[in-house]
Amino acid sequence: MSVAGTSLARRHDAVYHAHETARMQELEGTPLASFGRRAAAFFLDILGSALAFMAVAVPIAIVYDRLHPGHVTNIVFAPIGAEGHRTWYSVIAFCLYVSVSLYVSNGWTPGKRLLGIRVVSTVHKRLSLWHSIERALGYGLSTAEFGLGFLQFFTNPNRRTTHDRVAETIVVRVVRSPD
Repeated sequence: MSVAGTSLARRHDAVYHAHETARMQELEGTPLASFGRRAAAFFLDILGSALAFMAVAVPIAIVYDRLHPGHVTNIVFAPIGAEGHRTWYSVIAFCLYVSVSLYVSNGWTPGKRLLGIRVVSTVHKRLSLWHSIERALGYGLSTAEFGLGFLQFFTNPNRRTTHDRVAETIVVRVVRSPD
């Protein structure tokens, strides 16, 4: 008996639907960002998040140390976990920086804007807050296993890495029109 002949296939919710959406069709032919630009933007964003983190953490540490004589606060920013579990706050700071930047600016982080690239949703016209958070957390998945998630850029036909697929996004090159 064929699958189409079963009673399950007659129900609308049990029928396979292709993933191609109107939004994906709309993005057809959009120039994608190069690996070099994406990597450079990523490192610029790590630097930017480190500066933002220090601008908040240093004054808090100074006040804390003054209120607790003899205590010296060690501030370490290691968003990719170089210091292990002791720097969990670095991961949170980096994820906040990336997700808020992406959401507020609809796909730009400071590093991406400087390099002329932008994150675009393959599902919606505007990046949702959830997609922005998924993408920021997805960097952890791309970093796992020695960065193999980033290297998927070279094997995926749409140059999508693990964090792109998790958040249903692509990174495009912004072509400015001559004025």
